[in-house]
Amino acid sequence: MRKLSLILLAGIVLFTPLFAQYEIAKNVQYRDAGSDDYQNERCVLDVYYPSSIEGFPTIVWFHGGGLKGGKKNLPNELKDQGIAVVSVNYRLSPKVKAPAYIEDAAAAVAWTFKYIADYGGDPDRIYIAGHSAGGYLVSMVGLDRSYLEAHNLDANDLAGVIPFSGQTVTHSTVRKERGVPKTRVVVDDFAPLYHIRSDAPDFLLITGDREKELPGRYEENALFGCMLQESLGRNVELIELDGYNHGTMVKPGYPILVEFIKDREKGN
Repeated sequence: MRKLSLILLAGIVLFTPLFAQYEIAKNVQYRDAGSDDYQNERCVLDVYYPSSIEGFPTIVWFHGGGLKGGKKNLPNELKDQGIAVVSVNYRLSPKVKAPAYIEDAAAAVAWTFKYIADYGGDPDRIYIAGHSAGGYLVSMVGLDRSYLEAHNLDANDLAGVIPFSGQTVTHSTVRKERGVPKTRVVVDDFAPLYHIRSDAPDFLLITGDREKELPGRYEENALFGCMLQESLGRNVELIELDGYNHGTMVKPGYPILVEFIKDREKGN
């Protein structure tokens, strides 16, 4: 585990050719919803991509909001890095219940595998990341293989999974939907911890300062990291951002995400 004070990592740029050009495709439908107005409204994504280069990696980014709120966003820190960013909306509780939002996340990732080459990207270089509820979603999609198998895809084809302060036990909103008290910890098939396996993709875990995070958030990620490392038989890094709380840890987390991708792209 690393504890970073974050006076570093500003200005990391990933393999970007000088004067690279970028375009954005907005509100692309990633699920065929038919007459379901709410699904049509929420199951859309934006694709920000370097239009002047080919074969670039892609981050599929999921917003936070407790599975109850939030909307897709394109972080400035991920722009102009020689990568595509697929920013995703998904359906929210209480209009839907588990596993609908996880299924939406998997469908957005599946869309990216299928179509990113049309934008010039490499489907073998797809990373999934998100903050808070988004971190929970990417951990579920990356570990419970059934969600991508529904799209005839293998979660092990992901290049990496990077949750920012995600819940690793059964999500509190899922527990609320079931009438489980907020303080009762559950680890069942809606918990990333439940699905840890020895052949999972690479993970990087990032949280805020344990003294400033949501109650137990650092600790459940520390347990998650230990169990992943034990199962995978290789190092799984947990980075604790010193001085940052659950909300403010996102901004300094972005350059760490870029650096994680940069390290894995050196061989491409």
